[in-house]
Amino acid sequence: MIAIGCDHGGLDIKNAIKDYLDKAEIEYIDYGTNTPDSVDYPEYAYKVATAVSKGECEKGIICCGTGIGVAMVANKVKGVRAATVTNEFCAEMTRRHNDANVITMGGRVIDEATAVRLAEIFINTPFDGDRHTRRVDMISQIENGEFSC
Repeated sequence: MIAIGCDHGGLDIKNAIKDYLDKAEIEYIDYGTNTPDSVDYPEYAYKVATAVSKGECEKGIICCGTGIGVAMVANKVKGVRAATVTNEFCAEMTRRHNDANVITMGGRVIDEATAVRLAEIFINTPFDGDRHTRRVDMISQIENGEFSC
């Protein structure tokens, strides 16, 4: 299950991604917004990130104007590893090396076709594990105040 959400700046790419998910028969929950009217992005980013954090959804996709603001919000939710992606390499590597469970994208940065392709890569790319597991564990330690170097 994929959690998806956006603000007004990411509405068009969110809708394009939803079309892809429908065609691919991938289940998702749309946390909004569904209007081009101006809204506060933290509300929608928080809903998606919380669904991932609680295990209600395996992964999340959040869209805004740049992808940056919603990433900042999502990364404040315990257990979320959100990355802003703008190209195929970043979408792949954030899964392979960082085990990201949320990606964020900007409707004012990338076009709809690119957003769909990045979502597809994110959804279908596995985590490589191995030495990367140690590093992801370090992220969790930092999050839990247990890290020292």
